[in-house]
Amino acid sequence: MPRTKQRTPELRERVLAVAMDLLAEQGASGLTARALAARAGTSASAVYELFGDKSGVVRELYFEGFRRLGAQLTALPETADPLADVWDLASAYRRFVRTNRELAEVMFARPFTDFSPGPDELAATGSVRVLIVGRMRRCIDAGRLRGDETDVAHVLVALIQGMAFAEAAGRLGTSTESVERRWRLAIGTALNGFGAQRG
Repeated sequence: MPRTKQRTPELRERVLAVAMDLLAEQGASGLTARALAARAGTSASAVYELFGDKSGVVRELYFEGFRRLGAQLTALPETADPLADVWDLASAYRRFVRTNRELAEVMFARPFTDFSPGPDELAATGSVRVLIVGRMRRCIDAGRLRGDETDVAHVLVALIQGMAFAEAAGRLGTSTESVERRWRLAIGTALNGFGAQRG
């Protein structure tokens, strides 16, 4: 008699939800197939059947992270002030990293040695990249920034990520005032470097 298939959409969603919880609670070291199975009320073999191996789970977390980030950034309205919109985008990106630190590490810091993004994974970042580059293009078209929109986007995103991880690690200061001041200084200096003009 053939073995009953354990792969169901419901179990897949439950395992991913558990993976998110374990990642948030215990970091990368706590995300094991055994822990996932126990917390999800299933077997390690079911986890393997669903995802292939632990790196398959990490791959799905990577996709989920970019889905969440994309949804947050897409929800930002475009206003008549494209430079203000860039400041809002930076704030939203910062919030995402701050409230999803372990997930952001999967996306940007690669804490799992058995997972390395391939072409499909990198393609998942496309909608976020297009949105951010588009916001830079609006500023350049309006004469608020100068330069190539892709270059500006890369520099700004790298700065935001670095600052957000530094903040999460407590390296930006011991008071809210100092942290906020350093954020304003960093983003403002970068935008000024690209010729930010007041509206």
